[in-house]
Amino acid sequence: MNLEFRKHFASDNNSGVIPEVLLELSAINHGHFPSYGADPITQAARKEISRVFGDCDSYFVFNGTAANVLALQTMLKPHQSIICAETSHLHESECGAPERFLGSKLQLCPTKDGKITVSDIQQKMIRLGDQHASQPKVVSITQPTEYGTVYSLSELQEISNYAKDNNLYLHIDGSRLVNAAEHLGLEPYEITKFADAVSLGGTKNGLMGAEAVLLFNSSLKEEFKYIQKQSMQLAGKMRYLSAQFYAWLKDDTYKKYAAHSCRMARELANELKKISGVEITQKVETNTVFVTLPREALKATRNEYFFYVWNEHTFECRLMTSFDTTIEDVNNFASLIQKYSN
Repeated sequence: MNLEFRKHFASDNNSGVIPEVLLELSAINHGHFPSYGADPITQAARKEISRVFGDCDSYFVFNGTAANVLALQTMLKPHQSIICAETSHLHESECGAPERFLGSKLQLCPTKDGKITVSDIQQKMIRLGDQHASQPKVVSITQPTEYGTVYSLSELQEISNYAKDNNLYLHIDGSRLVNAAEHLGLEPYEITKFADAVSLGGTKNGLMGAEAVLLFNSSLKEEFKYIQKQSMQLAGKMRYLSAQFYAWLKDDTYKKYAAHSCRMARELANELKKISGVEITQKVETNTVFVTLPREALKATRNEYFFYVWNEHTFECRLMTSFDTTIEDVNNFASLIQKYSN
């Protein structure tokens, strides 16, 4: 197969696989093991998850949409609703999967930076007990947000307290959660301790293709294995999913890659700031840079380094760095923007 291997800034989903994962997959690719997660590799991976993210039940699934939908399914009845940001992946990028498979309504909060507040949640807490209205039951936040911004510990605490006081569950969509921990200078469990359930990303962090559902609330744990199986997300050869998490987490390997991808985003933003006509539109807190570019530079540069135009009206663009982004990639991209802006 003749392929042209190029790197770009479209998505950390598009990157390759961290070498530790490939080595672990090769190491376990011998002999026979029990199926469906009864193998010792999966048990070892679950221990690593509890060490890094806190005491929880963990389940491995194939993709992020499934992780979100299945986590939410443990907390919801069809007549109940999910309060989330209008920019959330649940709303914008899952083709209506939460509504279709859960039968639950999304109650959307407007946001300029991807984060929602207690005030936003309070505005959705209306018509409680009214049989004609969907009843709020889950607050879902994204950490970090789709804009790459990060909830502080005080913001998480405030939302968590409100949720508990109002009989709401708190779900964290954590496809890049370790990058948020890197920005805050915290261990991941210091973030996840606020949640009842977390959708933990793997693929965006350099895994070959694996995500996880973490359940912290003991009342949610009993039924999940049935939900996972019925939703066609129970892998027969589970060890090939769980081994990826084991390799990523053991010896805190994830930290070096999170630190690198976030540092590359800061470097990219710093280089772009030097170019006339370029504006950084969001805080650069993780591995995401939101930017408006001169129109003449936008199209020409995308032919060589692909990236997404986030807002077709304002030409705001999203640039994503990943574990394999290099300073040469950053400098070459900035040089092209400078070249085509002249």
